[in-house]
Formats: sequence, C-alpha cells, structure tokens
Amino acid sequence: MSEIRPCTKFIRHLPRAIVLLFVVLLFACGSSATSEPAPAAKAPAAKAPAAKAPAAKAPAAKAPAAKAPAAKAPAAKAAATAVPGRPTPLPQATRAPAAKVTSTGTLNHGVAETGIFQGHPSEVSSPRIQYMSSSVGEGLVTIGRDLQPNPMIAVSWDVSEDFLEWTWKIRDDVEFHKGYGHMTTEDVIYSMKGFYDGAKLARAGILGNYYGFDDKGDSSTTIVDDYTYVVKNSKPWVPATVNEFSRNAAGVSVWIVSKKQSDELGVDKASVDIASTGPWEVVDHVSGSYWRFKAVENHWRQTPYFAELNYWSIPEEAARVAGFQTGNLDMFTMAFDSLPTVEAVEGAVVTGWPNGGQAGLNFYGQYYGKMKDGSDYPAYNCEQAWVSCDMDVESEEWAKAVQVRKAMNIAIDRQTLVDELLSGFGRTQSVRDWMGHDHRQNPEWEYPYDPELAKQMLEDAGYGDGFEITLTPAIRGAPAEVESCHAVANYWEKIGISVKIQNLPYATIRPELITRQYNGITCLTVSSRLSPIIGASNYTTDSTYSYGTHHPKLDELIWHTQKQVAQSEIEAGELEVYNFIWENSMAASLYVHDGLWPAGPRIDPVWEPTDFSDMKAPSGFEYVKHR
Repeated sequence: MSEIRPCTKFIRHLPRAIVLLFVVLLFACGSSATSEPAPAAKAPAAKAPAAKAPAAKAPAAKAPAAKAPAAKAPAAKAAATAVPGRPTPLPQATRAPAAKVTSTGTLNHGVAETGIFQGHPSEVSSPRIQYMSSSVGEGLVTIGRDLQPNPMIAVSWDVSEDFLEWTWKIRDDVEFHKGYGHMTTEDVIYSMKGFYDGAKLARAGILGNYYGFDDKGDSSTTIVDDYTYVVKNSKPWVPATVNEFSRNAAGVSVWIVSKKQSDELGVDKASVDIASTGPWEVVDHVSGSYWRFKAVENHWRQTPYFAELNYWSIPEEAARVAGFQTGNLDMFTMAFDSLPTVEAVEGAVVTGWPNGGQAGLNFYGQYYGKMKDGSDYPAYNCEQAWVSCDMDVESEEWAKAVQVRKAMNIAIDRQTLVDELLSGFGRTQSVRDWMGHDHRQNPEWEYPYDPELAKQMLEDAGYGDGFEITLTPAIRGAPAEVESCHAVANYWEKIGISVKIQNLPYATIRPELITRQYNGITCLTVSSRLSPIIGASNYTTDSTYSYGTHHPKLDELIWHTQKQVAQSEIEAGELEVYNFIWENSMAASLYVHDGLWPAGPRIDPVWEPTDFSDMKAPSGFEYVKHR
C-alpha cells in the first residue's frame, strides 16, 4: 500500500481487527467543532452532469513508481475446527446493547449503479443487491476484516468432529419490519431455500448442496425448535465455505425475510416492499434512480443515527463529485483520481483501508463440460484464439492457446494501472482470489510487462495479424473498474488485438455469464475470500456462476481440495489449484485496490464502517453519526 500523501483532509483508518499486526494510522485535520445537522439533503437534482471524462487510455510504459510495500493482511488463523480435535463452538455474542438513539436527518449516498431492487432472496440476480442485503437485510454471520466469522442472526454454531453435522442457534429477539413479528428458524430456512430455488447467483448452488435443497440425498436440514436447526451432510463441510455464503453484506449473501409476508402477498409483491430484519426498512425505490430506506426504531443491533438513508444511482463520476461538492451527497462511490477535488471540499474527510477489492480478467469460452441434457453449450466456440479444442495439456493446440493468454497478460502494465488509475492506492496482482492471503501465495505469480515479447508470442502462436475480441467491464461501481478495462483494451490494441468494448451494467451481462453464452473477456472486481478455494469454485463445471474457463484436471483439483478439513491440506490444495491456473493462464488479476471513502461535512468520518465482509464499499451506515 502506498504511503499516505500529505494532505489536510485525509484520514487513513485501519480496521480494529488487525491492530495487533498494524499500527493504527489516523490522520485528521481541519475543524473538529461540532455543528448542528444540516437540513435533510434534497435528492440530487437531475442536472446535466459535468462533462464526461474521456475513456482512460493506456498510459505510456514507464518505470514503476517507487512505493511503500503493501501492508500485508494478517495471517489467516487456522480454523478452530481443523483436525485433529473437536471443533470449538462459537459462543453467543456478548455485544453490549446500543445506547438509546434518536434518529434525525437524511443520509445521502451516491453510487454508480444500484441495479433493480430485488428484496426477496429468490429474486436477486444482481450483486449490487449488497446495498439491500447490508442495510435492509441481515445474514447468519458477519466476517471481520481479519477474515474471521462473527455472529449476526446466528448466535452460535457447533460442528461435529467429523464435520458432517452443524447445529445452528439463532437469536430470539429479532423482529421483522412492517409488523410481521418475530423471526424464527422457519424464516431462516425459507430464505435460504428461496435463494437456492432462484438459482441466480453463484453461491445458490453451494448453499443448496449444504442444506440438502438439491434432492440429491447428500444432506438434510431439520428444524429442532423456533431458534435451532440442524444440518446433516454425507461429506464434510468446513467453516470457511459455509460461512462464506452465510455472511452478511456480501453482494451475493443471503439475508433473512419474513415467510409470513411472502405467503400473504406472494413473492413478487413482497419482494418490492420486503420485510427483513436490518436496521433500515424499505420506503420506496425507482430502479435506476434511487432507493429510500428509513431507520428502524429500537433495532436489536443498532438504531441508525440518521432517520433516512437514500441510495442515489448516479452513473457519472463527475455528477457524483458535483453532488458531494454541493452538499447534496454526504458520501459517494469515488474514483481515485477524484481525490484532490474531494479533499478541497471544506470539511470533507476521506477514510482509507487496504484490500478494498481485487480486479481481474475472466477469459470466457473454454467451457468444458455439458449441459444437463448432455449436449454442448450452444455458444461454445473453441476456435477462438485464446481457447483450445484439445483439452490435453500436453497437446500443441493447448500450448498455443496458453501462449495467447500469456501474451495478453504480459501486454498489460499492471504497475502503471496502479500508479495512474489508482493514484498508487493499491498493488499489482496477477492471480485471482488471493487478496488477504498474500503471505502464502507463490512468489512466481507475477506477469512482467513486456509488449514486444507479447507480440512475438502471438506471432509464434499463429496470430501475428491479431484477432478480434469483446471486452466487457462489469460496471458495478468499483474504483477504476471501467477505466482499467479501457486501459487493458488499449494495451491489447498495441499488440495487434482488435478489441470491441461492450459497456453494460453487470446485471445486464450476468445472465449471459450464468448460461454460458458469452464469448469474450470480462473485467470484474471481487472482494476478499475467507479461503482462496472458495473463489476457485467458480472454475468448476457445476458452478452456478462461471469464471469462463474449465478443465477436467482443474475440476479434480478443486473438488479434492474442497473435501479437505485439515487447514494444512486445504492450503496445500489451494496452491496446487492456483499453480495450475497460473501455469495455464486460465484467468488473471490486475491489481488489489485500497478502499477510499469520502465523508461530507455533515457526518462524522470516524465510524466503524464495517464489522462486515464486503470491502468494495463500506457498509454499516447505521453507525454513521452526525458531526
């Protein structure tokens, strides 16, 4: 992570969970005087946005700027449940009751894209639903920045010595919104099953396998009483995998909703005015415009300090900056190159933290495997330059496809992307899903920047005249998400590849990815994984969501690793999986970016933005206080 540049309004806020390993850096200046909350900000006017910044071109190659070494994430603790020995049950949460809060004022948050409001777990298809799941909804557990699970709806979970039986206990004091009464285990199982039945997100299939919703007979779920249920499996399930899809605040997490509401109104009607359990309740929403929530009084966890929370969908960065400058927005999803402008706003403070997200490239087209009826996927096309029709890793055709993919990777100047597009607030990364686990990655996993060698490799592979490819940024609001994708396109153009940029909201392109209809490359930013093998599950043939590249050997390695329960065996398997991915250039990362978060003059910049797990943007807005 880069050193903090001297400034008058920048604050670097490292998470409390890692203070044992890092010195907490807290830089703040400017006025600390308390002011009365400003009147509720009006919705940002639909003004003509400021002139759109031109698409970022690939910066000229230059020597990498010297930067301070990145602060490493703490070593992931060996799970308490690692064999040998009996797994340790997590005790009931002892969080002190929140102080009495009187909610006042309106908190306005500008985002690049909210997506379609989908309140019911069976309806959700867009990961942007994180704005709903982390505000209106709550999951079973929450993951701290140290990558350890903490209680949320669940107060404890116990795992048998053979990892085949899980006993979950949930809170008995959680109320649903809109008068739908107490939450019980029936609501939990209903929500989990709805998520699986919808089958629109990657973890839906994993969840179904765990709970036994898939009718394979490998597992089953039994409700013991209103606040206890037991999951029995025929194969071991380790905590990292289970907690990953059970966590709150992730873009694809499961939140608990009222079964009674859905039974009374029907799923479709309930979904647009959902009764869940979070500190914010749905008021109204207009897709592509805004979502409006109100504070839940006397919430079991935290009553919000603000009475209303608005998410405004504002695609243009310049328009979001303008809204922040005028005070219409209290906070917004900010690009790194907007930092000087934001710092110039009187009373504004920017909070930062490491490991905000990891940006990468998915190479679609190598769809090994069959549809359920045994036929090939209709869009499968192994004649593309980066795809091999021969799955034998020793074959000449496979070697040529690997050579093409490697050429495409070494044509990208990752350090310049970090220096220019991230303003130094990040670090290069070449392999996906290792953010937060850098301490145990293979040091060889780095692509050198060498465009001349890339050209020669394409020539040797039979593509001296280049080829055509579609490149799609997954527009989800991550910093430099679109700009870095355009920069990659320019790098590839320089080695003779003709690139068609397809700018689409992620919710629009995702159905094509799920159904294996897309043949191109996506630029996609994801958050941290509890364990790298979880990210690797998206390379398997049976994944609901696909990273676009499959191979029978990779399937074998991943499935083997997922069955392990000893932490040492899991880590050894993960290295084997990702060494295969690396050696064959089956996907790639671009960089890991820090999180930057602007706080306007009406709000206190020092709050606990997350006890939660999705680091592409802070959550926990119920903890934001008036300045």
